[in-house]
Amino acid sequence: MTMPIQLAQTDSGGSWLADPVHRAFLAADARAQFAVFRPSLRSDGGFDSLGRDGAPLPRGPQELHATTRMVHSFALGHSWGAADCAPVIEAGLDFLADRHRDPVHGGYAWSVSEEGIADGTKLAYGHVFVLLAAASAKTAGFAAADALLADIAEVLETRFWDAAHGLYRDEFARDWQPFSEYRGMNANMHAVEAHLAAFETTGERLWLDRAGRILDFFVTRMAPQHGWRLPEHYSADWEVDPDYAGNPMFRPRGTTPGHSLELGRLALQHWDLAGRPAGGMPDRARRLIETALAEAWLPEGGLAYTLGPGGKVDVADRYWWPVTEAIGAMATLLKLGGGAEDEAWYRRLWQFASAHFIDPARGGWIPEIDAAGRPAETQFRGKPDIYHALQAALFPLVPSVTRLQEGLARLRD
Repeated sequence: MTMPIQLAQTDSGGSWLADPVHRAFLAADARAQFAVFRPSLRSDGGFDSLGRDGAPLPRGPQELHATTRMVHSFALGHSWGAADCAPVIEAGLDFLADRHRDPVHGGYAWSVSEEGIADGTKLAYGHVFVLLAAASAKTAGFAAADALLADIAEVLETRFWDAAHGLYRDEFARDWQPFSEYRGMNANMHAVEAHLAAFETTGERLWLDRAGRILDFFVTRMAPQHGWRLPEHYSADWEVDPDYAGNPMFRPRGTTPGHSLELGRLALQHWDLAGRPAGGMPDRARRLIETALAEAWLPEGGLAYTLGPGGKVDVADRYWWPVTEAIGAMATLLKLGGGAEDEAWYRRLWQFASAHFIDPARGGWIPEIDAAGRPAETQFRGKPDIYHALQAALFPLVPSVTRLQEGLARLRD
């Protein structure tokens, strides 16, 4: 499984988004990712975590975001016409309904093992990914997604949605007892992503409106007040908690520039789905994106994981996913008529990804590199995720900034 090394035509004129060689590169990368992750489906309907060579790692509890992201990613592939995506989607939908869903208290457990629920914590972060999986599978034509979509909509409405603030609460114990007052940006950002997908597949305005309320808080209110950086952590009354430091993967201290890139893209997608209203959202989204790139891009290339006060680099570790989100953000700006600097960033990001993160021999992306640019495993082991890198490969292939699955379906042979 060897990827083509040519990223684009040698001619520098025009955008890479329209370059046939680059488009062939993107398609080949996506196909290679499916080839790596498709065999992770187990006979019991779960998914193995994969080592760097693509072989299964020793089995442990399966986390909710891993199950849901597989369903979503292979739903994108099914819409695109990639081979043998249906068994993965069907197995993932069944696993969500039969294994992750809590038969006693409702909602979806964070992790499950062969013995049953391993961690019954109810996290908004995981639940919004259930919504994304259900919406994407429904768009791809899987009838089983309807029941999942109805159930997760009720759970989000009755357990997590804070109507007074227009945001989602973060976490409960298995029996829905609150055990912390933490509120966070990350779960709400992914809620925007899932809500947009739900709106696209159902046409129900509630999803679009709620995504808009979340974006209004973070992009219209918080970002301008904090130098176009996004505070990650909040108290129960949604006051910024600048000293919070939690799980270093999901809730690191400081700000996370990769999230500014991600939320900037999502803000533009909401604006497009809402009919491109006046009000300045494209400018605000651009400020988020450009600030993140200016402050987090390191002299040796790659994006720092977190920033401290004033936008100074705090954790300089280089992971794959901020680069993939930057690719999506720049592709979005280019689709909306971006200029030469946007094109330069888009090329720079793909050049860095090709040189450091894409595995040309085995397919898939290496998730982490050390200070010398070599593969590392301090935070992430093996090849933990298809979701971020797959979207980076597929999103530039479609001309629109929204309705990705519809656009992918039009590209089928």
